[in-house]
Amino acid sequence: MSTRQRAPQGGKKAGSVQSPSQEGEIDALPVKSTGLTSEWDYKLAIAVITALAFVTRFWGIGHPNEVVFDEVHFGKVWGGLKLPQASRAAEKITYFFDVHPPFGKLLFALMGWFVGYDGHFHFENIGDSYITNNVPYVAFRALPALLGALTVPTVFLIMWESGYTLPACIVASGLVLFDNAHIGQTRLILLDATLVFAMSVSVLSYVRFYKLRHEPFSRKWWKWLLLTGVALSCVISTKYVGVFTFFTIGSAVALDLWGLLDINRKEGALSLPEFSMHFGARVFGLILVPFFFYLFWFQVHFAILYRSGPGDDFMTPAFQETLSDNIMTASSVGIDYYDSIAIRHKETKTYLHSHPDRYPLRYDDGRVSSQGQQVTGYPFNDTNNHWQILPVHPFPNDDLQGHRVKSGDLIKLRHVVTDTYLLTHDVASPYYPTNQEFTTVGIEEANGNRFNDTTFELKLENTKGKQDFKSMSGHFKLIHFPTRVAMWTHTTPLPDWAYKQAEINGNKNIQQSSNIWYVDEIPSIPEGSDRLKREPRKVKHVSFLKKYFELQRAIFFHNNALTSSHPYASQPIQWPFLLRGVSFWTQNDTRRQIYFLGNPVGWWIASSLLAVFAGIVGADQLSQRRGVDSLDERTRSRFYNSTGFFFLTWAAHYLPFYLMGRQLFLHHYLPAHLASALVTGALLEFVFNLDPVALEENVDGKLAGKGVASKKGGGPGTKRVVPEKNRASKSGMLALWASAGVLMTLVIGGWWFFLPLTYGKPGLTVEEVVARKWLGYDLHFAK
Repeated sequence: MSTRQRAPQGGKKAGSVQSPSQEGEIDALPVKSTGLTSEWDYKLAIAVITALAFVTRFWGIGHPNEVVFDEVHFGKVWGGLKLPQASRAAEKITYFFDVHPPFGKLLFALMGWFVGYDGHFHFENIGDSYITNNVPYVAFRALPALLGALTVPTVFLIMWESGYTLPACIVASGLVLFDNAHIGQTRLILLDATLVFAMSVSVLSYVRFYKLRHEPFSRKWWKWLLLTGVALSCVISTKYVGVFTFFTIGSAVALDLWGLLDINRKEGALSLPEFSMHFGARVFGLILVPFFFYLFWFQVHFAILYRSGPGDDFMTPAFQETLSDNIMTASSVGIDYYDSIAIRHKETKTYLHSHPDRYPLRYDDGRVSSQGQQVTGYPFNDTNNHWQILPVHPFPNDDLQGHRVKSGDLIKLRHVVTDTYLLTHDVASPYYPTNQEFTTVGIEEANGNRFNDTTFELKLENTKGKQDFKSMSGHFKLIHFPTRVAMWTHTTPLPDWAYKQAEINGNKNIQQSSNIWYVDEIPSIPEGSDRLKREPRKVKHVSFLKKYFELQRAIFFHNNALTSSHPYASQPIQWPFLLRGVSFWTQNDTRRQIYFLGNPVGWWIASSLLAVFAGIVGADQLSQRRGVDSLDERTRSRFYNSTGFFFLTWAAHYLPFYLMGRQLFLHHYLPAHLASALVTGALLEFVFNLDPVALEENVDGKLAGKGVASKKGGGPGTKRVVPEKNRASKSGMLALWASAGVLMTLVIGGWWFFLPLTYGKPGLTVEEVVARKWLGYDLHFAK
């Protein structure tokens, strides 16, 4: 990475460089060194751009006054995350679960606290009215709009602090300013505005820190190092894709440290103790500080959400016991042998069920079944869900009561209605040829030659030793003793011969978390029994780190489980070319719609210049291999280290999505698009702001021909590299301004054309909708 420092007014250098050709270092080129722009031009430009950013993000933010797209999800999340001062007495701060870290949602909770929101609205359906339900939705939308507006000048500052010319700064920030996707995503109650803003601040802070590398351990050096760490923490505390920003900054830091380790550094070699100080400072500022801030947000999360709520089911019983008013722990009852129980699957909520009907002799694929009694999953409470839990070896008749079932016990399950015993054996299940069929057999077979096949091990989750088996709180796996398969079910219903009920089979992957069941009720206990008496239970305390690690496991598991199809999901290969968008909201009466889509003109230009950058790198490497030096050392260093850093930022925020198997949408590309805007501005300057004739110049002022090797010395005829600031001729700057003007005109035109789809108004006629289906976008009201 390479940056040039802005000098203070007066044109003095802010840093010192011994040689203009130092690797990766282009410092302290004054803004007004070209004679064409001054620092005040930059300040005026950023003021205008900031004002436009606020206008484009806040204009008409109250429309539509209904729940839009993922507001139905994130509204539910932070609706439960009410700060205590804002809650009504009748409302409880209940525990919820979400696949994202808590920082972004805590910001919305803070906004709700500011406006006195009590969390009464539950965001049940897209299209529900905010006005009717008296929700201060404009205040909530204003938060992402504010962050989205601030992102635009942050992009400008990244370019300015990196030493780029004013046209390049305007182009880079303009691509974000007039992008319909960035505008659309930051006008709704969503997390992406927080993510993108924190990502841009991380890059800006690191640029400022890198520029101070010649003043190590100064106060400003520490300030920007720590600010980089805090910004990185905010990125990953909003969404876990923030790890891509960590990788970007981490790669730049690793290269910087590698350079500091070089004993032949032109600034002088560092001793190992000095290098250790540099290394330790970066570990502290960029790893430890972000990590502790990251933990802090989870601590706040746990402190606020201390009551039982809809998120309980995602957590273990031990975690749920730390929540007050938890129904599961309050209603759990110890289970004794000979109790009749109803067993329920934790994920699908289906009951273990059986009925007299039998499996067909042959399935549709030709495989043969055992024709045994069907064992299925049934979603409703029914007497066919009742199973009696029995010991492997019966107790004496005069000693049948009071024997508590414990974790690790070997048991048998008798189906009460049909008086048969649960069994699994080496016969393929209806849907999974590799999984075992579950069926039942009569008592004679169960106690005879099928004794082992009807024996199961009860294995409680997250327990040690022989703990008591309890209803509700006792999450367990039922492991077949001889074959070591776990009882499992899934959501695909069986055919009509099983009444569309769920399949139950034996899963050979016993570690799979979807093998977990629990006892929903114990119908054999008579009313008024002492076993049903409830005693007040104290909320248990579990250490913060234990709760944190459990929540992390749950988040990562459910994130990876988001693999189901979605009508507006898209693939990473489609994003740079903007091949499809997402329908956010429609209103049939007025033919209005919000369709999440970027500015096609801006996206195609940025994507094209990414390819141009890769082509230039390839051509330069090839030419160097053939002994042709088309770029001077300083220009090449800047091109690779500065523009290359922006390209790395794009690649790090884009390419990893190809490895993901979860649902993906266009909004996942927004951080990468911001990085592509930085590449576009930098590459535009590289192409148009260099005088190719003046790449090398004689010391005596005469121009030298190309391809002549440079010579050392200061005599006549000796060539030297001409600094870039002196090659930025008036004609070169005019060409750069002209190209920037043409590009921004096209971008603004694309933004304006698709503006009705971004703001949701005005409604469009059929002809107007069809005219905007550039790549067959699945827009509404096209007929």
